[in-house]
Amino acid sequence: MKIVLTGSLGHISKPLAANLIQNGHEVTVISSNPERKKDIEALGAEAAIGTFEDTGFLIETFTGADVVYTMVSAKSYFDHDFDLLAYYEQLGRNYSEAVRQSGVKRVVNLSSIGAHLAVGNGILSGAHRVEQLLDALPGDISITHIRPVSFFYNLYGYVPMIQSTGTISVNYGAEKMIPWVSPLDIAEAVADEIEAIFGGRKVRYVASEELTGHETARILGQAIRKPGLEWVLVSPEESLSDLLAAGMNKEIAAGLVEMYGALYTGLLSEDYIQNRPPVMGKVKLADFAKEFAAAFDQK
Repeated sequence: MKIVLTGSLGHISKPLAANLIQNGHEVTVISSNPERKKDIEALGAEAAIGTFEDTGFLIETFTGADVVYTMVSAKSYFDHDFDLLAYYEQLGRNYSEAVRQSGVKRVVNLSSIGAHLAVGNGILSGAHRVEQLLDALPGDISITHIRPVSFFYNLYGYVPMIQSTGTISVNYGAEKMIPWVSPLDIAEAVADEIEAIFGGRKVRYVASEELTGHETARILGQAIRKPGLEWVLVSPEESLSDLLAAGMNKEIAAGLVEMYGALYTGLLSEDYIQNRPPVMGKVKLADFAKEFAAAFDQK
């Protein structure tokens, strides 16, 4: 098949591209960074250099593809002029228009846990909006929304906190379950959906392991030689204060706190629990903890 991937050579798109190329597909990888061109081509893919804000570029790149993989690439949460939800809205509209005008009939969209909610999910209301925009496309376009859970690599953000306080102090987790996922397991699930014979609309959750905050801290603590590492539950107000003190965009910080609060209460994961993947991913936190320890030692 001819497959177009967004996400450049990120945590998911790079292993996804390698998987699809190994299986004999023709893969085009979109990147906004011209310096990525040689790395994309080294994988055996074609590079399409342009921006997601350029709908004309997307239409041209999508045209002729059998399947398109869409995702909203990360931006800095510390840019105080950045409107995250407007960014989601813009990319959702651009992807929708590009799919419509290019004639693509199959889309695999990277969404998120919590995207079933219009409100109460913090920054994930952006993922909900993208799903809505794509689902408004004509019914003959098949769409799979991949909803991964909490990424293992988000734990890197707690390295400075662990080093300064000896704890992970946030407004979720503790004795409550956190569903975790590895980007490698997401890439495998996306490849499965791209290669599947499917018509219609569906949602697929992807998870690698379910652990409480305390279990998460224990595994990380053992890896970094801090067996007493504690996961401490703090109030939303304290969590917000910590994020703002670190210099985060205040709207995004508030959205993160609301999102994590919804995870703690169970609101965020209610649909996930009802639609758990029948098989968990291969990569476990103990595997990721080795990488986490290496990063921790370098700080």
